[in-house]
Amino acid sequence: MTIQVTNPILPGFNPDPSICRVGNDYYIATSTFEWYPGVQISHSRDLKNWQIVSRPLNRPSQLNMLGNPDSCGVWAPCLSYADGQFWLIYTDVKRHTGSFKDAHNYLVTCDTIDGEWSDPTYLNSSGFDPSLFHEDDGTKWLVNMIWDYRPNHNRFGGILLQQYNPQIKQLTGPIKNIYRGTNLGLVEGPHLYKRNGYYYLFVAEGGTEYNHAETVARADNLFGPYETMPGDHLLTSRLHPEAELQRAGHASMATTPEGYDILVHLCGRPIRNKKVCILGRETAIQNLVWEDDWPQLSHGSQVPLKVVDLPIEQEQPFPSAPTRINFDQPTLDIRWQWLRTPYPQNFISLTERPGHLRLKGQESVGSVFNQSLLAIRQTDFHFQAQTQLEFSPADFQQQAGLICYYNTHKYHYLYISHDETQGRHLGIMSCMAAMDWQSEFPESQMLKQIPIPQTGPLSLRATMENDTLLFSWSADEKHWHQIDVVLDSSILSDEAGLGAGSNFTGAFVGLSCQDLSGQKRHADFKYFEYLGFDQ
Repeated sequence: MTIQVTNPILPGFNPDPSICRVGNDYYIATSTFEWYPGVQISHSRDLKNWQIVSRPLNRPSQLNMLGNPDSCGVWAPCLSYADGQFWLIYTDVKRHTGSFKDAHNYLVTCDTIDGEWSDPTYLNSSGFDPSLFHEDDGTKWLVNMIWDYRPNHNRFGGILLQQYNPQIKQLTGPIKNIYRGTNLGLVEGPHLYKRNGYYYLFVAEGGTEYNHAETVARADNLFGPYETMPGDHLLTSRLHPEAELQRAGHASMATTPEGYDILVHLCGRPIRNKKVCILGRETAIQNLVWEDDWPQLSHGSQVPLKVVDLPIEQEQPFPSAPTRINFDQPTLDIRWQWLRTPYPQNFISLTERPGHLRLKGQESVGSVFNQSLLAIRQTDFHFQAQTQLEFSPADFQQQAGLICYYNTHKYHYLYISHDETQGRHLGIMSCMAAMDWQSEFPESQMLKQIPIPQTGPLSLRATMENDTLLFSWSADEKHWHQIDVVLDSSILSDEAGLGAGSNFTGAFVGLSCQDLSGQKRHADFKYFEYLGFDQ
């Protein structure tokens, strides 16, 4: 029996997948970068239907990203299960531009996937993308890439191997560089597996853009030497611009209870007519087979398939997540994330006004410290998002509304504010992203001001289709007024703007509030609704 799966299985911003099977349950951990809580873990029983089950890094002792630049934070987690518990390895990157990286690697554990995970054990800072391998004899081994900042050296200096001792919670023994990759370069994202007496090292190469690839090397000894597979790459779209799934690489594998092997991998889907992936880097799945003890995709090509028949007997779907999120529960819907801070109580309240989400205004939408911004992933090329809020700003320094956001330099924002001539009004603020390294960081632009009633609730709506975004508003949710400003949503992508090769996240849509005066003027949101139209 097979079931048909259309990729990606985790749409929207879900990069660097690490898959783990426990019994009949599958879990995938993906990177969250500057978005808090850290690491997103999704659960499935059939490899087709997935739901978010855990965000394990959710308190200050585990993760504090205040001040982390855009696209820093949590990179490439590795999830595994051994000795009756889950093991999660992750990097907190404090800098990633220029010569240095400042990447710190940690380990947390938990008996259950959705329980309270341990405080972190510090591992090392030699490079990023750490992964834990559990040997048959019970020993643990850490692999991570090494970052070489020296001039005239390959910055991606190879894959390091060192033993981890869980009794003393430290790395121990010698460090060995076991693999330096192929001529494609940029070797990272390592995962170790053991099969039929061979050790297999899966690595990502070529960078995470359109040259991305997954390479496999093997050895009959854990310490090597490792031999690269024939043809170099297991998976890549780099020579096939016509492929629907681009940027393919950074993969991990799992075996079903029946003994079939599958591969999950990073991919991107460019929008029509533009080589930009608004939905960021997503997670797809392929079938794996073995020939002469080397893995290959079952369809005989390196290029990933959009539609895959998986060897699963029966679908096991989850209830659909509600399209409208009402704020009448004591905790936030698990889909919500915010930026950097482990102290959401400083700006979020679900109790101060029952039935509403209260956001207390903090720093600007460009801040890397204390933003009052709560958002969910954009998972569709065509969607409509809507909210209703009550907000009474006293001056131009106070704003609140609906935002389509990529990072501190790429966003479109429909907000309520106040000034001395119009009083309370609607505005559109956009930050368009400078298009080359020589440009200065772009400034926010005020594109429009719209008269609105001076009191009462207001409903805001964003409608996006591919690279076009339109905002609308209503005072009664019966009569909607579309604002005559057509916005370019393609800026909400990895590929757009300053330092495009160093942008790693994806588009979000959500709620935001600022008070640049420091008075913490609040906005009350009644609901948030997201309707996707791609399916």
